[in-house]
Amino acid sequence: MELGNRIKELRKMNNINQDELAEKLFVSRQTISNWENDKSYPDIQSVLLLSEIFNVSVDQLLKGDVEKMEKIINEQTQTDIKKMNIYALCLTILMLVILVSTPILAFAIGFWFFVPFGVLIAIAMYFAIKIERIKKEYNVQTYKEILAFNRGETLSTTDRVREEAKRPYQKVFAAIVAGVIAFVVYGGILLVLEFLFK
Repeated sequence: MELGNRIKELRKMNNINQDELAEKLFVSRQTISNWENDKSYPDIQSVLLLSEIFNVSVDQLLKGDVEKMEKIINEQTQTDIKKMNIYALCLTILMLVILVSTPILAFAIGFWFFVPFGVLIAIAMYFAIKIERIKKEYNVQTYKEILAFNRGETLSTTDRVREEAKRPYQKVFAAIVAGVIAFVVYGGILLVLEFLFK
């Protein structure tokens, strides 16, 4: 039996309409309708709430839909991996453009180079935020975790514990590297401005 039919059957057995069930699950009535018509699947939190509301186990609720849900999750993960790689490529290209174009723009248009520089930085920050959201969603922070995620793999429990222990040190290291890069870029901009306005 499909999950949608199972939800509908359990809802009717418990004399609950779609609006009431939606209210208990903190979702819209349309979401319940989509689940019952197999247009979408509930997330894990909703599945747990459904099992509590209908007083059935998660196994009884899902009954054969596990494989289908795993496939959907795997497809979503692959989509997120592709997105993360595209965002990382865009961020890298933008950073190279910023490094190369900043002195050229400063020399060509003087003080007003800050306008295109600011726009490029804002776009770069957009991609950085997108990458961080994906990293947070999948709980990948260290270099090894990110590489494993990009290959569609998961780390063993031992490796995960080791990597989680490294996170504070890697964050400090990343902050130091970012500070050095900012100092070099700032110094380069000052040199260009000094050269321009002598």
